[in-house]
Amino acid sequence: MAGKLLLVGTPIGNLGDLSPRALEALGQADFIAAEDTRVTLKLLTHFGLKKPVVSYYEHNKSEAGPRIVERLLTGETCALVTDAGMPAVSDPGEDLARLCHEAGVPVLAVPGPSAAVTALALSGLPTGRFTFEGFLSVNKSARFEHLDSLRGEKRTMVFYEAPHKLRQTLRDMLEVLGDRELALCRELTKLHEETVRTTLAEAVRRYETEEPRGEYVLVLAGARGEAEATATLEEAVDLALRLREEGMSLKDAAKRASQRTGISRNDVYDGALKRK
Repeated sequence: MAGKLLLVGTPIGNLGDLSPRALEALGQADFIAAEDTRVTLKLLTHFGLKKPVVSYYEHNKSEAGPRIVERLLTGETCALVTDAGMPAVSDPGEDLARLCHEAGVPVLAVPGPSAAVTALALSGLPTGRFTFEGFLSVNKSARFEHLDSLRGEKRTMVFYEAPHKLRQTLRDMLEVLGDRELALCRELTKLHEETVRTTLAEAVRRYETEEPRGEYVLVLAGARGEAEATATLEEAVDLALRLREEGMSLKDAAKRASQRTGISRNDVYDGALKRK
């Protein structure tokens, strides 16, 4: 008889948030699959648990996943954890859950904290409908493409961001999406927890002088109605020509400038041709 995979939510900061059921699941599992074994061993040590821990993360999931499934098919139970929060959400655990379903191994959840939902609740922004966007790509082109796709998104959006990338992310969001309401949530449930309700423009100015510290969740207001022009034709042409100088084709540059400013793509393209 096959064992089972337990998706066990772990604290996002305060260890007191580990639920009694999660503690029981970790104690009963035959072994634990962890994103970072060092982090998980600290958690286990804090609660006096001694369990075999195997490594399962983004760069070894293609090899580690099938090995874990083989053990489950022999009847063992695995508790899957991430460094913080709920595994399999914006996490390589989603692939292990899929493999288990395909192999007929039961997948059960032991719910726990989630930074995304916690920040959403703290934000004071509309929560009836929202979209989780995770981390933006470090690749500039992919990052702008992602943001461009959200220009007309009316639902509240939730992003994760590391401190060393926060400044650039805020500037890119402001450039592509325009100024709008924002909640900056950092170090959730930890000693220096802070939620700042502000705007994108104000946040950009704030972090020109303030050093970002801790892990951030950005909760961004959705678009209000249809996108409207936010620049003049001349400004849109200027932007297209700058993008052209960076190596983009004039056609793509005009499209990007149109998306960011709300000016007709054809007008931007024609204006750029005349300027050249």
